[in-house]
Amino acid sequence: TDWVTLVSLLLPAAATAVYKQWIPNTNFETGSNWDKGRVPCASDVVHFEKNKVVSVFVRSPHALTDMYLPLNGELVLASGAGFTAFDGSWDPGCDSGATMRFADAEHHAWFDPTLWQAVSPSRELEPGGHIFSVDEERVPCHYDDVIFQPETSFRVNVDSSRRVIHLRSISLMGQELSSPEAWAGYLRGPSAPLQFHGNGTLQVTGTSCPDKSGCACGNTPDRHRICTALLGASGRQCPAPACQSPLQPLGHCCRVCGATISLDFTPDFDLQKYRDRLVQALLSQPKYAGVRMAISKVHKARTFLGVISRSSTPLIQIVLIDDKVGAQTGTAAEQMAADIIEDIAQHGEALGISSGNMEVATGSTFSGQAGSHALSRITVGMVLGLLFGLLLLGGILFLYRKGKLRLPALRLPRPWDRAEDPAAPPPASDKGFDNPMFNVELPSVDAGEETLQEMAPTDHQVFYLNPLYDASETET
Repeated sequence: TDWVTLVSLLLPAAATAVYKQWIPNTNFETGSNWDKGRVPCASDVVHFEKNKVVSVFVRSPHALTDMYLPLNGELVLASGAGFTAFDGSWDPGCDSGATMRFADAEHHAWFDPTLWQAVSPSRELEPGGHIFSVDEERVPCHYDDVIFQPETSFRVNVDSSRRVIHLRSISLMGQELSSPEAWAGYLRGPSAPLQFHGNGTLQVTGTSCPDKSGCACGNTPDRHRICTALLGASGRQCPAPACQSPLQPLGHCCRVCGATISLDFTPDFDLQKYRDRLVQALLSQPKYAGVRMAISKVHKARTFLGVISRSSTPLIQIVLIDDKVGAQTGTAAEQMAADIIEDIAQHGEALGISSGNMEVATGSTFSGQAGSHALSRITVGMVLGLLFGLLLLGGILFLYRKGKLRLPALRLPRPWDRAEDPAAPPPASDKGFDNPMFNVELPSVDAGEETLQEMAPTDHQVFYLNPLYDASETET
């Protein structure tokens, strides 16, 4: 099992245009297209399912005992190809006289990574070497060139979560279609409905990635289809990583061991040049002979208070895998990631890279945790924290000014209030006044509520007691 080191570079989303070639075919001469695993011979009876739609390329002439054709399909004959009736003569190696049924090609899906392979512009298979792609990018991307091999027939299910699947060009039957007009003309022909089926529509744009820092692959909306097809081919379960806290590369279906690096960039960054630099300066070293790398631009979803928002941050992702096992799993990839960070620290400005950080997960117990090597991580964290605080305070103030938020009124005692505001004297109406001619004892200020009610009338008018008259005469 390969274990991955992931290196990420913060940038807008893109992948360098590559050529992706479709692997399966529906050729008559391909043994795997028949239920018996071999090509029909003269004494056999060929049977195509009546209700199945097929397009079959026939490369050479064949003699058959009998053949049942479908209601909707086509046989594409190469020069000199055809069918003749078996005359009963002896044919060495063909004495079975079996019924041969053509296999069902309906299950071949566009978003199955196992059905595609990367090829060079000369249509030769790219050597395995040091370069590979994350799972989403194993399927043709937005700016990729798609190749269906010459002299082959095929049938592809293009079911997709997107209405339109964009491509730079499509080559089939030896003809390259690289403009919207040329592709639209092909779709109007009789073969296209037999070759492509499903709810998606392929659209040829004829345009290459316009950004030197790369362009996004664009297959994220169909990630679930890609991973379902990939895991279905391997038993529907990701392999158990041989490390603690395995990493999840963006665009990859399963967690991996290794390291991740994220890099901030400037407009001077060039993805292809940086990829070549890593291949020549690092991957070519003998100590990294077992390391493989994938590099592309992807989108990372932004989060706010732990909630994933609809917006995303573009970044470049480099994935490194090595062939180490056991406790050494991912250690060579980890070392290369550390070398990348050191190179960025020295030459990042010239490369168009402003900062970077790395996370590590290897088979070693002591290095299985995630590590961090950031050129400006602390500064960025402080700035983001300050911005968050200001935004929170501003939001509270805005809601308060708009009347959407009410703050509780709190009055705290202040020392100067006590000094400047002495206790007010009791109202005069409650005390009356003293008559200097008589020695009359006034009611106590501290008297209870009942005494005050007896002394003060309900209208709070000022009065005094005349000692010359008794209480009954005063009331009269």
